[in-house]
Amino acid sequence: MKKNVAFVLGFGMLVSASILFTAADHIDAPGSSGTTADIADFFAFEPTEGSDNTVFIVDLQSNVLDDLAFGTFDEDVLTEINIDLDGDLTEDMVIQAIPRDGRMYFFGPASPNQTGLTSEVLVDFPLGDVEISAATATIETTADGVSLFAGPRQDPFYFDFFRFNEVLAPSMEDNSGFNVPGQDTFADANTMSIVVELPNSMIGEATGTNVLGLPVYKTWTTTNRRQ
Repeated sequence: MKKNVAFVLGFGMLVSASILFTAADHIDAPGSSGTTADIADFFAFEPTEGSDNTVFIVDLQSNVLDDLAFGTFDEDVLTEINIDLDGDLTEDMVIQAIPRDGRMYFFGPASPNQTGLTSEVLVDFPLGDVEISAATATIETTADGVSLFAGPRQDPFYFDFFRFNEVLAPSMEDNSGFNVPGQDTFADANTMSIVVELPNSMIGEATGTNVLGLPVYKTWTTTNRRQ
C-alpha cells in the first residue's frame, strides 16, 4: 500500500520524534474523564449475517450534549482497535485513529511496532480518512472497500441512573424496585464515535469462538495520550 505523503509531511514532527502514547481506560484515570480518552463502549460485529466484513465501533466521551458535540476529538489522543490472532491475548494487528484539523485519519490493520501500554502511529499503513461529522453524518468509503466514520452519535447506553441511586439509598422507604418503564437518563446525550467497517481479508482469520460456537475476533480497544 502506498504511503500517504501529504499526511506524513503533516505529521513529520510527530513521527520523527518517535512520540509515544500511554494507555488510559474508562474513568480509571482522572485525566481521561470528560475527554475523548474516555472509552464508553466498544462493539465488533458482522454488518449482516454471513458477511465477509467486520464493523468496529468505539464510543468515546459519554454524556456529550448536542451543542457541545462537534470538534471535541482530542488531537493528543490516539485510539487503537487491538486484534489478537493467535490466542495469547496480545495484539497482533491494530487499527488506529487520530484526528487532525477536522478529519479523522486511520492506519492499519498492521502489526504494531510495540505492544502493551505504548504505541506509535503507523504512518506507513494509511487506511483512509474522513471528515469529522457535524450536523450531517459523513461516511467515507475507500477503494479497498473500507467504510469510515467519526463524529457524534446518540449514546446507546440505556439506564435509569437516578432511580438506580434511589433504590440503593439506605434511607429509602419505597423498596418497590425500578419503574416500568424506566426513564433513560442518557436519552439526550451523545458519544463521540469512531466506526470502521472493513473486509475480514485485511485482518486475517478469526481465531476466537463465541458462546454460539461461531468464529469471532478477539478484540479490544485502548486510548493513548501523547506524552
